[in-house]
Amino acid sequence: MDLILETERLLLRPLEISDAEALFELNKNPNVHKYLWQKPEVVVDESIKVIEYVQRQYKENKIGRFATILKETGTFIGWTGIKFVNDHVENGNTNFYDYGYRLSEPFWNKGYATEATQFWLDYGFKKMNIKEMNAYTHAENGASNRVLSKCGMQFMEDYPDEHGVTWKWWQIKNSVQ
Repeated sequence: MDLILETERLLLRPLEISDAEALFELNKNPNVHKYLWQKPEVVVDESIKVIEYVQRQYKENKIGRFATILKETGTFIGWTGIKFVNDHVENGNTNFYDYGYRLSEPFWNKGYATEATQFWLDYGFKKMNIKEMNAYTHAENGASNRVLSKCGMQFMEDYPDEHGVTWKWWQIKNSVQ
């Protein structure tokens, strides 16, 4: 996938194997995983497998999570983007478009998540003609819940996962069609 997108402060491009070390730095931080179901990664090979998985999504679904880079410095700050979820059921749903992001801790509370979210929702609706975008967040993740709400996503319902953890289901419908 040769798509490079940009916002005012961010470059968005497909994940590459060369991103493995930076992705590992992100994914090994327990603070990043506080509201995630995964455990922090312990070896860089786990990040390589994640990148390979996302690269398969690019081929199969023509979209996936993108490396998110600060324009000013070229620093990898995490990933953002749209994923077509067809490999599991979430809140009773499968075969849906999901928006998500994960940023490295030093880049929290700087508006990058909001900037990327606004961009990806616009891209999904205007360029991909997606009818509705979904997202799900840990019920206690106030920061991510605020980002989604601020960007126009509507809270739909709380739901438990298989471990009894409560998640929030978000949705926004395409108003440009």
